[in-house]
Amino acid sequence: MAASRKGWVILSAAVPLALLTALVWTVWKHGTGVELTAPAPLEQIDFLRVELHPGEIEAHVLNSGPEPVTIAAAQIGWTNRAAWDFSVTPGPTLARLGRAKVSIPYPWIAGEPYKIVLVSSTGLLFTRDVKVAQETPEPARILGPFALVGVYVGVIPVFLGLMWLPFLRRLPQEWYDFLLSVTVGLLVFLGIEALAEGIEASERVPGPYQGVAIVTMGLLITVLVLQAVGVGARRIAAGRGPEYSARVLAYLIAFGIGVHNLGEGLAIGGAYTAGELGLGAMLVLGFMIHNMTEGVAIVAPLTRTGSTLKHLIYMGLLAGGPTILGTWIAGVSYSALWSVLFLGIGAGAVFQVVYAIVRHMAGRAAMAPLTARNVAGFVLGLMLMYGTGLLVIT
Repeated sequence: MAASRKGWVILSAAVPLALLTALVWTVWKHGTGVELTAPAPLEQIDFLRVELHPGEIEAHVLNSGPEPVTIAAAQIGWTNRAAWDFSVTPGPTLARLGRAKVSIPYPWIAGEPYKIVLVSSTGLLFTRDVKVAQETPEPARILGPFALVGVYVGVIPVFLGLMWLPFLRRLPQEWYDFLLSVTVGLLVFLGIEALAEGIEASERVPGPYQGVAIVTMGLLITVLVLQAVGVGARRIAAGRGPEYSARVLAYLIAFGIGVHNLGEGLAIGGAYTAGELGLGAMLVLGFMIHNMTEGVAIVAPLTRTGSTLKHLIYMGLLAGGPTILGTWIAGVSYSALWSVLFLGIGAGAVFQVVYAIVRHMAGRAAMAPLTARNVAGFVLGLMLMYGTGLLVIT
């Protein structure tokens, strides 16, 4: 009798799946039965990246529409456009989600604006503006300078913030939770900032890739994974005393900040490779000041425990080093898709660390996060990040 019931249970699960499969196959094979003609071709081409080399413009494109697209012509200009010779690799016809490189031999002039127009075989136009023409640097030439920019922006400011540890340790015991509350304010601001930037950047992601969904998945998966890691770390730290627990929390904060700084590196590298030199310079100066407060956030849990110089160096590199990686990724092959994913991951990492800090504070006293002093610390953290963020011109 038990075996018979088990068989019915399996059958009740299998039959709906089989019927759904048959229905999907029927619609795919024979259509929906609605015989209507679209008023216009459903074609869409997205520009992924534009590179300018001496005497040549290269446009990397993606067919993000539901139908194949054939690139029939290319035009270059600004107020007045002219047709130009071009070649497409691997070929002019792009299947759905197909990628291609459009090479246009054109004597562009540095500093001039240009509009790149691709014309499909059905006559639809797809455009991309180059506001200020500048030669795209070769990857081998930019790795060194971009690494130096990452050091200026991420590594050095974070280490300057870590140097506040001796001063913070001299503060009275009752101000320990105040410092943690300041850290929570700093991190909440970073998390909201990363999430907002991710949603904004998702508009540049080709439609089929669903930019908002990528941000959401990056955030949620990161929160869940880090929560699982944090549970394991707390179990290990339970028998090793408060010093080990504080160090684990500081490393989690450094990791969350590091993922966020990866997004900052992408923004800086993307600005420079797009030829927006003024924007890139202002991002560097703004983030340098903005990021020193991140070092304070990292050492806040260590103000009542010991910590060796070795661990402080590791934490500083974990938080600031990803800025270098971000500039490299943007310089070699900037992708809105990767940028959105990293921003979602960064937001998730920061929010999970906020939860870990609040849980750490509430573990000693349930209402500790909500005292007047700690609420004031939280507001101060928000204001610090907002104030230094005013220096970041985007």
